[in-house]
Amino acid sequence: MMNSTMAKQMAEKDGFIAALDQSGGSTPKALKLYGVAEDAYANDEEMFAAIHAMRARIIKSPAFTGEKVIGAILFERTMDGEIDGVPTADYLWNKRGIVPFLKVDKGLLDDQNGVQLMKPMDGLDALLDRAAAKNIFGTKMRSVINAADKDGIEAIVAQQFEIGAQILGHGLMPIIEPEVNIKIADKAEAEELLLASILRHLDQAPAGQQIMLKLSLPTVANLYKPLVDDPRVMRVVALSGGYSRDDANRLLSTNDGVIASFSRALTEGLSHGQTDADFDATLAATIDSIFEASRKA
Repeated sequence: MMNSTMAKQMAEKDGFIAALDQSGGSTPKALKLYGVAEDAYANDEEMFAAIHAMRARIIKSPAFTGEKVIGAILFERTMDGEIDGVPTADYLWNKRGIVPFLKVDKGLLDDQNGVQLMKPMDGLDALLDRAAAKNIFGTKMRSVINAADKDGIEAIVAQQFEIGAQILGHGLMPIIEPEVNIKIADKAEAEELLLASILRHLDQAPAGQQIMLKLSLPTVANLYKPLVDDPRVMRVVALSGGYSRDDANRLLSTNDGVIASFSRALTEGLSHGQTDADFDATLAATIDSIFEASRKA
């Protein structure tokens, strides 16, 4: 059963979702931006220990609370880890007032029909059972659209909704994330096709169920307003998708009712070598800027 207090916060509260879910492929880049070079760790275990330390530093920072950060997406190893001896999800909710989510996808397949579907998720049911036992509220899974190909986009949305139903079956809230690559020439067309496909799949979903959506910031402001207003959608959140934080915030503020779920734009400016005072001040300013861009109109 979904935690009703968490659900109320996710549905109604001003704020944004922090994406702290860099996986094996993106961790070296995230660490490098944080000032930890690849020669600072000898193997995957040391690499994941370094990224866990970075995430723990963010989570424990004074500004990182449910006052402005209403949710956080975790990588599986972060969920399985602890902060000050407390399981990460429990630390987030009980000590920071932040709703915990879990990234569940296993990466992307090669491009076909202009899209990259998600790789098969062997053991997903077992992972979802574990997540529920660890007081995780919901999940996130990403696939990528690289062209305005109707068949490809339909395939991506169908896969997301199919696995979303599986996640709902475990009492968890799925964040469906069909990311549109912000660098493609036909981005606006791809977004029109994506919106139409999502609305069709919502119409086919069982009555009384809600999902969340994580979408690229659209070329046309308020394109996704029908989804924001749809009672079958708990929340629409936006990824930064490669935009700088300033650009992402500017675009986000033109989309009524959409809130941020930024990863790289959240950690921009943070460095391993900063004093705690500098680190905390930088993060607080970042959180304030993303919160303001996410506030309901």
